[in-house]
Amino acid sequence: MSEEEPVRSIVTPTRLEYEFTAAGAHAEFLENVARGRLVGKRCPRCEKVYVPARPNCPRCGIATVESVEVSDRGTITTFCIVRVPSENIDLELPYCAANVLLDGSDMPFITLLQECRVEDVRIGMRVEAVWKPEEEWQPTFENIRHFRPCDEPDIPVEKLGAWV
Repeated sequence: MSEEEPVRSIVTPTRLEYEFTAAGAHAEFLENVARGRLVGKRCPRCEKVYVPARPNCPRCGIATVESVEVSDRGTITTFCIVRVPSENIDLELPYCAANVLLDGSDMPFITLLQECRVEDVRIGMRVEAVWKPEEEWQPTFENIRHFRPCDEPDIPVEKLGAWV
């Protein structure tokens, strides 16, 4: 590169390390996951249930107080088939990252979908959690290895409302 050529890009390696210490609603959520339960929090105003639990309702901005146990089954609201390798993800390509709305919850979360062909994944597909063996459970969402299709009929897309 000569002095006359403009700089078009700079490669700067970065690294960010952080620790998260769960407290309040987050700690309660993880303590329940360690017992094989998915427990969210309900907003007292709009009555939406958030899983993973949140200390405050993102819509109303007020504290969530009531704990609500939800199912470990849910519905795919959207998904992405990943076909590009990543340095930090050790999964066979292609794989599916899906947003799942758990039964009893009002906010989907992203998770790994496995045990099916990516060509068969669809919005409205019913799925269930695949848990690690109980003796391996710790206070981490990683107790759920992934989700897989279950033997329930799809939910029609029009019933998923704002989530599609």
